[in-house]
Amino acid sequence: MAESSKTHEKTEDELDDDFQLGYSGGLEECPNEDDDDDLISEGAEVSADCHGHRQHRSHHHKHRSYVMYHGTTWENAVKIQRGGFIPSLSGMLGRGVYLSRDFNKAAKYPLKQRNQALAVIQVKVRVGKVKRIDYRGHPLQKTWHQHGYNTAWVPPNCGMVASGLEEDCVYNPSRIKVLQILPN
Repeated sequence: MAESSKTHEKTEDELDDDFQLGYSGGLEECPNEDDDDDLISEGAEVSADCHGHRQHRSHHHKHRSYVMYHGTTWENAVKIQRGGFIPSLSGMLGRGVYLSRDFNKAAKYPLKQRNQALAVIQVKVRVGKVKRIDYRGHPLQKTWHQHGYNTAWVPPNCGMVASGLEEDCVYNPSRIKVLQILPN
């Protein structure tokens, strides 16, 4: 009997990863230069971006990396650079390290301690499996990591953030590499 009537069954990654639902949104991925050999050996495409820089488009979600920002005091930024991020225990998206791909969003933080020297930490994040959280009360708003996601993403202008700017929450700080500390 012919099996042509069967529909394509999606893999678990295709069903669960919300990366394709606008997360890349025209932003360039930031390849891990240290991982060039791994990316190529695992079937990534290599091309040049609009600036002539090598750019990797990995077929494996564990390699997708983006530049993001985290606003804090200068003192805390130096501590983070030396010892890594310590995840917040709670917040809009639950436990994790809160970042944004939008520098202007990060530059508004911290909300308190504005009388101290401020900084924005530029980081590279391997986002892994991404869950889009685009409304308050989303069933996975605070439990996304328990369902196998590495990063929760609040898209811009979805009503969850007063500024209308996007926000990311990365569960495991080992996915984050500090690139530089910028004065704010």
